[in-house]
Amino acid sequence: MCFMTYVNGYKDLKDIASLKSELSYLLDNIQNIEHGEIICQSLSTILKISQSETEKLDWKVISGSLQDMRKAIAAFYPYRYTRKVSIFGSARTSPSEPVYAQAIDFARCITSKGFMVLTGAGGGIMAAGNEGASKEHSFGLNIDLPFEQTTNEHVPDTTRLLHFKYFFTRKLFFLKESDAIALFPGGFGTQDEFFECLTLCQTGKSTPKALVLVDKPGGDYWLQWDEYIRKHLLERGLIGEDDRNLYTIVDSVEAACENISKFYSIYHSSRWIGNLFAIRLNCHISDLHLDRLNQKFSDILVSGKIERSSALDAEVQDEHISHLPRLTMYFNQVSYGRLNQLIAEINLVGSDEEELLRSCPLTQLR
Repeated sequence: MCFMTYVNGYKDLKDIASLKSELSYLLDNIQNIEHGEIICQSLSTILKISQSETEKLDWKVISGSLQDMRKAIAAFYPYRYTRKVSIFGSARTSPSEPVYAQAIDFARCITSKGFMVLTGAGGGIMAAGNEGASKEHSFGLNIDLPFEQTTNEHVPDTTRLLHFKYFFTRKLFFLKESDAIALFPGGFGTQDEFFECLTLCQTGKSTPKALVLVDKPGGDYWLQWDEYIRKHLLERGLIGEDDRNLYTIVDSVEAACENISKFYSIYHSSRWIGNLFAIRLNCHISDLHLDRLNQKFSDILVSGKIERSSALDAEVQDEHISHLPRLTMYFNQVSYGRLNQLIAEINLVGSDEEELLRSCPLTQLR
């Protein structure tokens, strides 16, 4: 009854007919469409919601979030193999403050290394990030607010400026599309974004990525934040010591850029394939290097050893990375701080391995 009322009151019946035709075509060909099984699951979920007691506000949230995601997916798709860094920080930071100039320099530095920059498209640190990256290498993920949030003049005015209805969909794409997060001093929004990043990395709901907290030279914003973490969380046993390996505090642009670029020097990316954790590498590592990894990180394995591998069956369709060497292991799915240490150790080579590293084709492709 509710659905029929909606259809009968629809302004353009041609749209209903067109939708019916497109859905029929989709369902008739679902078995031959890429990702057809997942598309079918999504349609089934919407159908089940429509058959339940659902309020109008719920449907508005569903519709609004799907529209947010549709626009973002289309905007990011052409850049899916380009590494990106999200820059978070206060919208209230004045251009006269040293940290503003620092954010400009950081964005300029990191884009020179092949990364693109994502900001919230507002003022303060966000404007500095877009200015340093330039419109050519920027994304702006804007959201309408009753105060503060206006689009800065440095964001691209094409398909890379996105307007989100909801914070949660906006945040989803900040984290999904980023290979690294650079955080400058900020207020509730910055803290909220960072704690979500930490939570997702700590629980394995996000792939490992560089989280860099950037302060002005000699600044103590992040050092005091870290003191709070140690005093009120670590000392009370609410987090583990290894959890602090999920982030790095620096007070220079050079250190921030070095930390991010080094994170991807040998380590390329990772994914779960069943119970097996696969780490893709930009180049092969030596036997000595592999032995060192097994000696230092046996504590995070539930069985077996860290072993070499080529692309697994579930990865062969990803042609842009199928050629990369792999390490595989049965990771315990708990020690994600230690996993960050493992990645740091993968990227750390000794003098006996420098010649091998010289042949490593550093790539920005995911």
